Amino acid sequence: MALDGAFLYAVKQELNVLSGGRIDKIYQPSREEIIISIRTRQGGFKLLISASASSARIHITQMSVDNPMTPPMFCMLLRKHLGGGKLSAIRQDGLERIIYLDFECINELGDIVTVTLACEIMGKYSNLIVINNQGKIIDSIKRVDGDMSRERIVLPGMSYELPPRDDRISFVDSDEETIRSTVSNLKNAELSKALISAFEGISPVLAREWAYYAGKGKELNGAEMSSDEIDRLVFAILMSKKALIGNDCCFTSVTNKEGLLKDFSFIRLNQYGNLMITKEHTSACELLDYFYAQRDRTARLKQRANDLFRLLMNTTERITKRIANQKNELKDCEKKEDMKLKGDLLSANIYRLQKGDKKAVLENFYDESCPQIEIKLDSRLTPSQNAQKYYSEYRKSLTAEKKLAEQIALGEEELKYIDSVFDSLTRANTENEVNELRLELAEQGYIRAVKLKGKPPKSNPPSEYLSSDGYTILLGRNNKQNDKLTLKTAAKTDIWLHTHNIPGSHAIIVTNGETPPDSTIEEAAIIAAVNSKAKDSSQVPVDYCLVKFVKKPVGAKPGMVIFSNNKTLYVTPDKELEERLKK
Repeated sequence: MALDGAFLYAVKQELNVLSGGRIDKIYQPSREEIIISIRTRQGGFKLLISASASSARIHITQMSVDNPMTPPMFCMLLRKHLGGGKLSAIRQDGLERIIYLDFECINELGDIVTVTLACEIMGKYSNLIVINNQGKIIDSIKRVDGDMSRERIVLPGMSYELPPRDDRISFVDSDEETIRSTVSNLKNAELSKALISAFEGISPVLAREWAYYAGKGKELNGAEMSSDEIDRLVFAILMSKKALIGNDCCFTSVTNKEGLLKDFSFIRLNQYGNLMITKEHTSACELLDYFYAQRDRTARLKQRANDLFRLLMNTTERITKRIANQKNELKDCEKKEDMKLKGDLLSANIYRLQKGDKKAVLENFYDESCPQIEIKLDSRLTPSQNAQKYYSEYRKSLTAEKKLAEQIALGEEELKYIDSVFDSLTRANTENEVNELRLELAEQGYIRAVKLKGKPPKSNPPSEYLSSDGYTILLGRNNKQNDKLTLKTAAKTDIWLHTHNIPGSHAIIVTNGETPPDSTIEEAAIIAAVNSKAKDSSQVPVDYCLVKFVKKPVGAKPGMVIFSNNKTLYVTPDKELEERLKK
């Protein structure tokens, strides 16, 4: 859902803690997202501003975001004009979805000037615009020219103009009489839609909640309400106004039964009944951090890892086709015994054949019934040469069969490796993990090694869990870390776990020489299942054995091992349990 003007009003009140603070650092983690680090007397804060069409917002964040090694041009421009600036004012016009941040900065001549950041939170029209003290646009995170919009152009050097604004009232700035008059004259339409047309800065979810309260769950028409329904609607609006002005909001998010976040608001949401799960949050900023964090992280990583996904899919397709062709060739090699038989029969009947014959009809004396078979001959060759030709075909097929079997086995192992990298990529949570996978593929020769500026990506430690019985469980993040964890870090008496013939991470139970209870082994198996390609399955087989029984074949690709003396446990992946056990 979109961030409405009313919720933005609550955010603005929480942002007041930043007033008087100075800009410490400015980052641009993605194309449409800015993070400004601000120092205040209360401590340091990170202000996140997003102009993304699907997740436009502004709020204080606790998230740790990976930043590009080279800052984008817009980030450099912000550092030039705002670096070290003091936040002097935070403004919002009514319930418009625009927050203005005024900074006192020092220009190139050493004069103190005011530079304004206009944070326009308006869905697909969202933007972040830098404005100088004369009202001119310095630049914007999204430039809008005449071809993109006829109503409003946003380009450097032009005067900043407000977006088009409908004639609606702000319920926060209006008294009870004005609100009642507006409610009594709503247009003839579904009540929630009529409210959106009449009141500024309210989202569909807030309008539906007001309508739900007014009609006691019954659908109403804006022009056909009874006096009692009007009273209830006015009361709901006034209570929302009181909550916003008095900083007494109940910040609520709703999630469906599948765990997908659907809506949020600054008041309790009762319209969904038992269809949704509600959760209350301590502040507007904390709610927005919670609501958008996972979705943004996934989208950001997908954008940066898109080339790797494409590479892995193309490589998988190429290897699959190659294996299919090799299997067809191997099937043709099954005719090799027929070639040898024909060579033997020709050799045994040379005296009956002459050069120039195009075929030979001979008795197959290897068969008890001695059936006659027809053998094609090359009329240019002698009978002996024809026999040798069939023997040569036999030897070629024999060699090809052996080589093809080896090539098919190698191709299937390579396919398993690519599948394991793909699985690791889908579970990568940070840009650093993506870069580690990129480096691994470069080392294996699948992509050209690119020299990164600065230091190479620092390897993250294995994920760490604590079982209900107090045993540490370690989990590899990628193939190289799986090798290091299993073959170097783990003790011989530790327990190794991995999904049976399914790509996934290696899990290690640190036993310290003890025998862990079955409950710990089961929890470790569940963790291994969750961090595998079978995470959405109901029953996942997980192999486990002592680390001393796990070996790496010579020349095997990263993450590929063989093991013995193992047992298999069937478990159901449980993401909640995995999160609960994580340290």
